[in-house]
Order: sequence, then structure tokens, then C-alpha cells
Amino acid sequence: MPDDRLSSDRRGFLKAAAATLATASSAKKVLGANDRIRIAVVGLRGRGWDHVKGYKPIAGVEIAYFCDVDDNVLRKRCSDAEQMGISKPQTYVDIRKLLEDKNVDAVSIATPNHWHSLMGVWAAQAGKDIYIEKPCSHNWWEGRQLVRAVDKYKVICQHGSQCRSSDAIVEAMNQMRSGLLGNIYMARGLCYKWRDTIGRASQEPVPAGVDYDLWTGPAPLKPFTKNRFHYNWHWIWDTGNGDLGNQGIHELDLARFGLGVGLPNKIAALGGHFLFDDDQQTPNVLTVAYEFRTPEGKTKMMNFEVRGWMTNHEAGIGTSEFNSGDVPAAGLAAPKQSAEAAPKTLGPASGKPGTIGNLYYGSKGYLAISNYDSYKSFLGDNNDPGPAKHAPLANEHFVNFIECMRSRKAENLHAPIREGYLSTTLVHLANASYRLGRTINFDAENESVIGDSEATEMLRGTYRPPYVVPENV
Repeated sequence: MPDDRLSSDRRGFLKAAAATLATASSAKKVLGANDRIRIAVVGLRGRGWDHVKGYKPIAGVEIAYFCDVDDNVLRKRCSDAEQMGISKPQTYVDIRKLLEDKNVDAVSIATPNHWHSLMGVWAAQAGKDIYIEKPCSHNWWEGRQLVRAVDKYKVICQHGSQCRSSDAIVEAMNQMRSGLLGNIYMARGLCYKWRDTIGRASQEPVPAGVDYDLWTGPAPLKPFTKNRFHYNWHWIWDTGNGDLGNQGIHELDLARFGLGVGLPNKIAALGGHFLFDDDQQTPNVLTVAYEFRTPEGKTKMMNFEVRGWMTNHEAGIGTSEFNSGDVPAAGLAAPKQSAEAAPKTLGPASGKPGTIGNLYYGSKGYLAISNYDSYKSFLGDNNDPGPAKHAPLANEHFVNFIECMRSRKAENLHAPIREGYLSTTLVHLANASYRLGRTINFDAENESVIGDSEATEMLRGTYRPPYVVPENV
């Protein structure tokens, strides 16, 4: 029997979620092209600064507020903004104070994962539109709460799955929908990205200017170390979801999108933290298998792989030849490199991904996506080259969010929060299977684990008061 904590009001939630895109026209007025939109960017050290650069060129958008718990980051970004010609934003440390400002139209959230859903729920309750980074939640339950809040308060909410705004990706999806590959029975997501050891970090005093209690928020409050803080929080279970929820969520989302499925009925994950003896808790090698049942009674398969060190380029994904059109028809050869050139293009020091993309297999051929901006197809028994496209991803995702804020038409969002929630749920199910060491059976229709109280509890998560995602949003 499903756990009652996860199944209460389930039918009502499913009905509400299905209607989200149709009913999310906000009570806010439709904005004209000349109406100014005031954006608050929350979390500015890394991805949040990309948000600032994304909004800056959009007409009628004012980056009016910065919010960060690290005063060192806040001061630096104010200086950076001035150099970019951005008028000095009003600054906040605590998002709760920020949300009290009636002049804030939208919050753009780029904090560590464990804060995403709670900030999103608070923002929805305050009537603010939301751009929320991937993954939209740190555990499954709070992601569903976020979807509920967005629906209830009728705010616009874009998930940070920017691949869905790529012209090349959109064309690839349309090609598959039109039958290019025939019956698509399997999709794969590849996250082969160089990740060096994080080493071991000793406890030390909290850096001056950092509100560490606020940074920790919903997570357990533990002694400060550098490996629990900037960026390396990705590899600690209390705050991150490993590379599956970091880089991999993009490829998981596209794998699910191309396969045309929702939630799985069976999930099995195996892997480990290989090569390094350090503070990392999440796996750097992970293989996940998902099984889906379609409404027509068919079974579809999805595989996902994380590799954090040496690997090959499958289907040429991640190589310059993929974009230039030089990948052989069979799509299997990696580029040849001299011994001198290899470290510059493949080594950890390059900072570049090894193989980031997707593969889709059908009755008529297969299709490969490389990064966010290119696809190629290979058709028939001889893998003859089919349709292909390369179109660098620019600023489309932020533009789409602003356009939907103006029109109040949530159905036009490229990555509505319901879609982000479904893909993020795949992350949490896989990590739960890995951590528990067993297959998880899932009721996709009712969105609940079958016969596994430990998995149910893990997917529910815990919170440190007062930073608690509410039961009733």
C-alpha cells in the first residue's frame, strides 16, 4: 500500500496538475511591451550570474534586486553589474524580506538545490512569477508541493531546462514526433563529464560575511567545511543530488521528452564513488534503467549513465566534428587527437564536458543530440545520414519566460514546472534506488512508491525548522 503521507489528496493533485497549463493565467494584468518587469536574482555566485547576463539584453526588463547569503558574493556582483552598465540593484540577504517587496515582479532562483522548492513555494505564495533552476527540488515530495503552489496562486513558472528552448532540440523532437525513427522504444541520456577529486576539507570557522544558518536553510546544520559550501555542495546528499541532478537532469529531461513518457513504473540504479578517497558522497559512476508503460499498454525503456572520468565519445557526441558534419555515417568514431592535443581538449583542466547528450532508438533508425545545440539522425540498416541541425543556444529560454510573464499564458512556456517536476522525479527515484541498493516499483498514475516504506521516506525528505516546505501550500 502507498504511504498515506504521499497519497493524501492525490486525486485532487493530479486533476490540478493536469489543468495547470490551462488555468495558470494569473490574476496579474497582461503587460504591454512597454511595461517594465522588475526581476530579483537569488543566488549570484555561479549560475545566477548567467541569469543576470540572460535578462540584461531583454527590452523592458530591469534587474532590480540581488539576493545572496554571502556578502562577499553580493558585493562583487554589485560591482560586476556596475561594470556591465546595470543600475545598482537593491540588495537582500534573506529571500523572505525580498518577497515582502511589492515591486518585485519575479524571482529568478539559482541557489543550491536544497533551497529551490521552498523558495519557489514562498515566491508563489507572495504572487511572484518564478524562474527556477534545475532540478526544481531536492526531494520528490517538495517538487510536487511546488507544482501545487504554482497552480494554486496562478503564477508563471519556468523550469531551468533551457535545452527545450534550443532550435536544434525542438527540431529534433518534432522530427521524432513526425515518425522519422518509426516506433521509438528506447532513449539514453549521457553525462560523461570530467570531475576531479574534491579532496578532504577540515572543519573551519564560517567565512566572514556568510550567513551560514541561512545558507543551510532546510538542511541539517553541520560544521562548516569548504566541501559543504560553494559548488561542492552538489556532491553532498544533504544539499545536492550528484551529477544526475546537476548536469544530468538536462539529458534526463530530453530523454523523457523524446521518448514521450511521463513517470516510470520501475527504476533500478547501480554505481559507486570510484577512483577517489575524498568527501564526496554521491556516485561519480551511475547506471540507471527506467521502464515505462504507455497508455496504449506498450513498454518503453530509458537508460542513463553518469561517468566522471575517462570515457569514449559515443556517436561522436561532444566532439567538434559532430557540429561540423564530419562524423561518419555510423556515428561511432571519436576524433583522432595527438598526444599533445589530447590534454587540452579532454583533460580535467579543460573544464569541458566529455560526452553530454542523448540517443534515441527506433524501428527506422536512431538520432543523437550533442550538448544543447545539435542533432544528427542515422536511418535504415546502413545508418544513412538523415536530417541534422546545428543551432547554438543563445538567450531563448529567458526571453520565453519574460514573454509568458507579459501575456500570462503559461501554456506557452517552453519548460513549464510540471515538466520540470516529472523529469526531476526521475533523478530522485534513481538516487533512491542507488542509495537503498534495490529496484523501486512505482505507481506512475498515482505517483507513489509501491511497497517500500524506506524509499517513500527518502523521497519525502526532512526539514530543519523554520525552513519547512508547508504541507498545505
